[in-house]
Amino acid sequence: MNRTINIGLFGFGTVGQGVYRVIEQSKNAHARICKICVRNINKPRTIELPAGVLTDRVEDILDNPDINLVVEVVDDANAAYRIVTSALKRRIPIVSGSKAMIAPNLPELIELQEKYDTALLYDASSCGSIPVIRNLEEYYDNDLLLEVKGILNGSSNYILSRVFDHNDDYGSALAMAQKLGFAESDPTFDISGLDSLFKLVIITIHALGVYVAPDDIFTYGISTIHNADIRYAREKGMKIKLVAQVVKVSDSKFTMFVMPEFVSPSRYIYSVDNEYNGVVIRGECYDRQFMFGKGAGGLPTASSILSDIMARRYNYRYEYKKRKYIDRPTYTTDVGLRVYIHFESTDITTQLPLVKIHEIYRSEDNGSYIIADINLSDLIANKEIISAPDVFIANIPRFFLDRDD
Repeated sequence: MNRTINIGLFGFGTVGQGVYRVIEQSKNAHARICKICVRNINKPRTIELPAGVLTDRVEDILDNPDINLVVEVVDDANAAYRIVTSALKRRIPIVSGSKAMIAPNLPELIELQEKYDTALLYDASSCGSIPVIRNLEEYYDNDLLLEVKGILNGSSNYILSRVFDHNDDYGSALAMAQKLGFAESDPTFDISGLDSLFKLVIITIHALGVYVAPDDIFTYGISTIHNADIRYAREKGMKIKLVAQVVKVSDSKFTMFVMPEFVSPSRYIYSVDNEYNGVVIRGECYDRQFMFGKGAGGLPTASSILSDIMARRYNYRYEYKKRKYIDRPTYTTDVGLRVYIHFESTDITTQLPLVKIHEIYRSEDNGSYIIADINLSDLIANKEIISAPDVFIANIPRFFLDRDD
């Protein structure tokens, strides 16, 4: 694509305005935004746009012969799906940042890319400004990869950073995250772990070549964290982080989950604070490599979208190379974990099929806790029990301890 990139942009909120700004500032992008489709043309905006750029008609972009790239940054997953699939069927390359749309529909989106020989790029959907997808596609395009693990949600990480680094209580930290725009007025998507889950699904297909539906993955957030859990972590010299991971447990099997984790100072992600993301990629021969960057905010996400826009100048597209491997690993939840479980009225010791209890503490004032081994499949099967408001679970990492000496 040697000619100017003429962009049709869907969405002009925080990220959409960030995209407009970074394209205006980029001297070598040779790209311009021709049309911007929004729900309400008359809504007041801080950016002054040329006359005729705004529209509320999808057809003004998708049926415009001058537009050769679509960028989609809307906040409605259903609308994003309609935009992306329509663009692919019209053979218009598209850049998307909608992880909530991409993760549940990824097999279909890959099929549409192949059928219509048209590219869909979405590096911005996974870790804000961190180019994790393209690195997994290009640099780690082999079967030596063992694990991708990290902090994938800037909002929850900001909240936990305020708790552990500034001694804020959880409610105050959440309110501050909302005030600064790192968390929505309804923060459920971030603090429940869903945002991290969708990103992990996308990462996994590029890391191992295997798609796992979001509903099949154990996901547990931070909304029920108690003061007693924070105090316990501090007493042990650790922090609690919301961590997503996909890990090979054998040559032929892998597992994946999202849940809070006790993180010691020796771990890279211990120092990933505020709205930042951090991703550790571990391989058979190259040990651990670490990627760090802002995971929340309009401009960091927009910079990742600009990178995808620039990549299209060279006709870049994902090849999904690992999906073509003959011996791809298979997903399993038959994996033993060691967990910390806080509980009050819910008697976890009798309601969960624990394999082994290593430590137990009971208190009528601050709640009780256990350190126990449990199968991941049993956590999934008993999600209703562990979702009680008086229960909080955190992973005690066990994978690859022998490699970290």
